Amino acid sequence: MSAYKKIIRHTTAATILMTATAFGAHAEELVMATGQQGGSWYPVGGAIKAVVERENPDVTITVMPGAGVSNVVGVDAGRFAIAFANSTSTVDSLSGKEPFRKATTNVCNLGVLYPQYFQVVALQDSGITSIEDMKGKKLTTQQLGNTGEFLTRELLATKDMTFDDLGAVAHTSYSDSASQMKDGHADFFTLGSSLPTGSVMDLASARKINLVNIDEETFAKFKAKNAAFQHRTVPAGSYPGFDEEIRTISYDTHMVAACDYNGDIVKAVLGAIADNNENFAAVTKSMAGLTVETMATDLGVPFHPAAKEFYAERGVAGME
Repeated sequence: MSAYKKIIRHTTAATILMTATAFGAHAEELVMATGQQGGSWYPVGGAIKAVVERENPDVTITVMPGAGVSNVVGVDAGRFAIAFANSTSTVDSLSGKEPFRKATTNVCNLGVLYPQYFQVVALQDSGITSIEDMKGKKLTTQQLGNTGEFLTRELLATKDMTFDDLGAVAHTSYSDSASQMKDGHADFFTLGSSLPTGSVMDLASARKINLVNIDEETFAKFKAKNAAFQHRTVPAGSYPGFDEEIRTISYDTHMVAACDYNGDIVKAVLGAIADNNENFAAVTKSMAGLTVETMATDLGVPFHPAAKEFYAERGVAGME
């Protein structure tokens, strides 16, 4: 049996490998936390599950919805084996910076998947073209524990505002947020996801939208708090009817696991991603052309030992 398919029989609680009696004495089941339905993490997680299970018949992956901040906490606490995360949130977790209540001690980087964009989507007839215009307007965003919700509060704070300064705030899923916007129950929708995002595509097919530009001065306030933030361009045409290029806050989607987690499973997951790019590009265009060198980007989060071995075996410089 290859190193990718070898399954460790004896595990600790931190590994979150639960023996699945229905699959036999050597079968193992693990939980992978992704994101909300309507975003990109959940379907990418499903694609990873399909490839890993196809190539490793004794492994069963349960893909569950999650959120950027809570996923990292869940890995550190031993609730999830592997999870999707945002580079900025994971960096903050290492020092216990808000929104984390304490520093994480057992979270390691597996690899970068693609860039994420903090998107501020407003109905054209809402009159929202800047952060100041949001005062008194109705917001729909994610629940507490989601990076997009946290960034929304941080964005308002740059203009000395809080959720209390808005007309209403709904905390819900991407899909429900799109429905609220279509029905006129919300004026603007904030989220962190890849481009394009399915829920925003759905909204743009029914209502005219604008994306709010994040200027250099505002971005600098985010960058000062976390060096992992990037100021990236959202191209014109990213969504139907959106014909103006804007700039926004960006970061990277990556995967994390407990630092003492089963290295054979880590290598199986990384191999599935690296060797089946076409599968993932079909789920999100952001993963088209993903290379092992990009996956091995140093985010300031320690690599899992097995991830370092994987990248060294694939010839990535600096991983020896």
